[in-house]
Amino acid sequence: MGLMLLFFVSIVLILLGVITKSKSIGKVLVVIWVGVFLVGCLAVINYFVHVLFFDPTDLKKKDYYGTYIIDRNFYPGIQADWQYNHFRFEIKENDSIYFYITDESKIVTTYRGTISVIQYQSARLVLNMDQPTYPIVQTNPTTHRGHHRFYLVFFTTQFNNVFFRKGDWKPLEPGRQSATDSQM
Repeated sequence: MGLMLLFFVSIVLILLGVITKSKSIGKVLVVIWVGVFLVGCLAVINYFVHVLFFDPTDLKKKDYYGTYIIDRNFYPGIQADWQYNHFRFEIKENDSIYFYITDESKIVTTYRGTISVIQYQSARLVLNMDQPTYPIVQTNPTTHRGHHRFYLVFFTTQFNNVFFRKGDWKPLEPGRQSATDSQM
């Protein structure tokens, strides 16, 4: 509708310019079309900037493969440090999931299962854990997507939300670690 109006106004201005032989009408017409062109260019640039830098990543099943650790950035402190040293998991390319109960670097117990995805615009992770399993992995996680990254949130009655992100477990810095097993 707006484009038709613009063409109509342009034709009227061209006819008016021919009839009156006024150069200023031609200049107005040029200014209008240059403005339309610049607005169009800005819209295209805005679209690509948004897609390249701000749209969340559309996940595929293969994006879930890897090792996951507790993300201590959401709620840093004793609880997050303790969880970091006691929970992690990995999803392998054969669609196996291994949830580890650990004592820092030592794996104490392993819970196994498989994964699948429900494909929407972005794949959603579905866990099929062997029974019995650990409460954290009894339900499917919620996937929160950002640009070029994502994290998984598991809800449990014991810990509420538990945040995992891809990464490799490393010992905490001595001054940073403040929890002991007896506190949890």
